[in-house]
Amino acid sequence: MKRLLPPLTMLCLAFLLVACPQRPEVAQIGKPAPEFTLVDTKGKTWALAELKGKVVFLNFWATWCPPCRQELPSMQAIHAAMPADSFIMLAVLSNDDPALADAMAAKIGATFPILVDPENKAAQAYGLTGVPETYIIDKQGMLREKFLGAVQWDSAESLGMLRKYLAQ
Repeated sequence: MKRLLPPLTMLCLAFLLVACPQRPEVAQIGKPAPEFTLVDTKGKTWALAELKGKVVFLNFWATWCPPCRQELPSMQAIHAAMPADSFIMLAVLSNDDPALADAMAAKIGATFPILVDPENKAAQAYGLTGVPETYIIDKQGMLREKFLGAVQWDSAESLGMLRKYLAQ
C-alpha cells in the first residue's frame, strides 16, 4: 500500500489540474491592453481599438466607493490639463447606477466620459479586483501602468508619468 500511495497521489493531483477550469487571461503590464467596446452615459460608443495614437487613462470606479469619489476632482484636473488630441480619460462605472454617476460628475464639473460596463466584461478582461483601479495604455495600445486604490492624479509625480507616455 505504501508503494501505491505516491503514484496515486500524483495521479489525483494531475487529474485536479486538468479538471479545474483555467482562469481567463487578464491584462498584463507590457502586453496589449484588452480590447473593449462600451457605451457612455450619453449614448456614445467607445472602442479601445479606435483610440490608438492616444494615451488612454482607463479608470474603473463606483459612486458608492469613497476612495473613487476622493480621486474624481484630481482626475478632472488632469483631464482638463492634458492635450485632447493625444490623451483620453475614460471612467468605467462598475456595478452602479449611471444616473447617480452623471449626477456626481455634474456636481464636481467632470467632463470626461463615463462608460457603463453592465455585464462587467471589461472589468473581467482587466482582472478588476476592486475600485478604484486605473490603467494607463500607451499610444500603441500597450498596457503600461496599473494603479490599485485612489491616487492624487494632479500630483507632480502622476503628471510626470502621464507626460512621459505622451512624449513617446
